[in-house]
Amino acid sequence: MHISQIQWIFISLTLGCVVTQGLVLRILNLRKLRSSYPAFFRYNVLCLAAYAVTIAPFVYFCPQYYYLFWVVNVLLMGFEFFVMYEVLVNALKPYSALIDLGKMLFRWAGLFLLLAALLTALATSGTHDNKIVAAVNLLERSIRLMQCGLLLLFFSFERRLGLSWRSHSMSLALGLGVYATADLCISYLSAHFAAWGTTLGILGNCVYLGTTCFWAYCLANPEPARKNVLDSPNKLIYQRWNDALLASPFGGAGNLAVASADSFLPNVEKTVERVMARKMMH
Repeated sequence: MHISQIQWIFISLTLGCVVTQGLVLRILNLRKLRSSYPAFFRYNVLCLAAYAVTIAPFVYFCPQYYYLFWVVNVLLMGFEFFVMYEVLVNALKPYSALIDLGKMLFRWAGLFLLLAALLTALATSGTHDNKIVAAVNLLERSIRLMQCGLLLLFFSFERRLGLSWRSHSMSLALGLGVYATADLCISYLSAHFAAWGTTLGILGNCVYLGTTCFWAYCLANPEPARKNVLDSPNKLIYQRWNDALLASPFGGAGNLAVASADSFLPNVEKTVERVMARKMMH
């Protein structure tokens, strides 16, 4: 079957991503970073598997390509969600209580995204395929917005966290945020300028290829030493939050989601007794 010039461009960009993400996996293994970023490692493995599975149906226009594309897209979105959590945990390493808080927030965010996608599918009229597409699109755009938010968070508090933009966590967040921004812009333009669809698709693949090259470059270089923000003479807001969470009934057990009733009820009783004593004095 004849392969058009546009298809050759997409195939070339895909092969470029295969090479760079294979290089990322090799660097993660050689520099012993796989244990620090297991979700990011698995994400790159899934990307390589996705390229191998979808390249043939794309070239030969198999009807299965449509279903493979959406299944793979959902899996990649899930792994990108876990990569965001992984990056945040590595950035907040000195603050154990804040990590617990972030874990709880990510769990609720994941549950909310699944419920929103389900409700979107139920509310969408049309065929079964239309419902799936609507749900996946909502899920994808929500995760892209979260990636942009994570990048803005690091932009705003990078100095207070004592991180360098050459650190691995910041590099991964920067790559995710830049690609998420480009993908959201491309999605918007594709919806309003259908004639530019092919050109915008090529542009999106070029941005992702650039992102994978950036990850490979940053991971190959040594990570700069992190500033010890805990020894700073000025009490940082993150440390104050961390201390407050550790001092709370939730922080002692290391789990912000569940509190012990044995420790909670006596505190309530003491509070009631103090209030009643004050009323009697007045």
